[in-house]
Amino acid sequence: MRKGRVALTAAAALGVVATSALVTGCGAGGSDDVTLKLVAADYGDSSANASRKYWDKLTTAFEKDHPGIKVDVDVYSWDVVDDKVKQMVDAGKAPDMAQVGAYADYAAAGKLYSADELLSVPVQADFLTETREASEVDGVQYGMPFAASTRRLFYNKALFEKADITPPKTWSQLVADARALKAQGVRYPFALPLGKEEAQAETLIWTLSNGGGYTDNVGSYAIDAKQNVEAVDWLKNDLVDAGLTGPTAPSKLNRTPAFQAFAAGQVGMLAGHPTLMNMAKAKKLDYGDVAIPGPHGTPKSTMGVNDWMMAFKQGGHRKQVGEFLDYVYSPKNVLAFSREYTLAPVTVSASETMAASARDKDIRPFIDELSGATFYPANKTSWPQVSADIKAQIGTAVSGSGSAAGVLGRIQNSAAAAEAAE
Repeated sequence: MRKGRVALTAAAALGVVATSALVTGCGAGGSDDVTLKLVAADYGDSSANASRKYWDKLTTAFEKDHPGIKVDVDVYSWDVVDDKVKQMVDAGKAPDMAQVGAYADYAAAGKLYSADELLSVPVQADFLTETREASEVDGVQYGMPFAASTRRLFYNKALFEKADITPPKTWSQLVADARALKAQGVRYPFALPLGKEEAQAETLIWTLSNGGGYTDNVGSYAIDAKQNVEAVDWLKNDLVDAGLTGPTAPSKLNRTPAFQAFAAGQVGMLAGHPTLMNMAKAKKLDYGDVAIPGPHGTPKSTMGVNDWMMAFKQGGHRKQVGEFLDYVYSPKNVLAFSREYTLAPVTVSASETMAASARDKDIRPFIDELSGATFYPANKTSWPQVSADIKAQIGTAVSGSGSAAGVLGRIQNSAAAAEAAE
């Protein structure tokens, strides 16, 4: 699922479509009073920037300019938000909109509006090519990208200076750096969070760095591909078994405590997303970030992550939902959200603004890496289960009795069976 360069579609380039789209797309709002329900995930790392504050500000401004439409927002942590939405849908009380981590199973069940039914042409055309393509099931866009990020290797500058080492560009250099950091008494020379919180991400980072990934060139699962087995074997043999990943077994180490340990100065290096910059700055940690190393240098593709907005048909509020989402995805609001939570924007207009702005220079490498990034196969209805299998099992391949080939083979067999059942 490697994506091409960031590009505007032809429709986006033609300003003449704007006026007609506003007329034929979502309309000017309903005449009857409607209250829309939105369930959203929390991107904040403290009470000061909780997503509740973002949505309160946005909906207040929207409602002021759109009399007759109210928006009621429930915000949940990432640990529970997907389950909350599922419970509502299963109970026959689907929200009008949900901003979560997966959409394909609801699309396959015929529960979602397509983006074409909701968004005006200029708004839909403004999505980055790679994020939009990851939003499609059978060529129809149902998921609307909401936030994006890539991963880079973060390192503690003070610890690197003390160990007299430079940021790694290859696997062998990463191992050498980790050894030097261990010799200096660093608690986690290289943090490897393969706990259940986000093991599917950490695994994909390092399999991609070896030219592998979760799917092959035609989009079928290839979890036990040779490149993937080699990558997991390298993690186990050269890092985990060598005692370079710290006191907590990778299978027990989750992303959040690993990030917290990095911000506290206890980690030499780890793969992180842009919000780790905020955590490090809050602790006044001097850090750097570089491209994820590969066996022989920078890999051809890095991992990209999309979060999704979707709209359910059950409430029947297509017109009002479309009008609200046009507002959510306006250039100023995408830009405000991306800056508030230090994430790569999902639209061309916001990406161009941030790329040209000095205030956004720290996140610019993450934005640049979206070009050619590889995303989770989120357009497969089987992906949530496959992701859960990876989270549950991959840790045993590096810190348990299982082998990389055996563990990845079992996951692949289950994934292939789930894919065949789609």
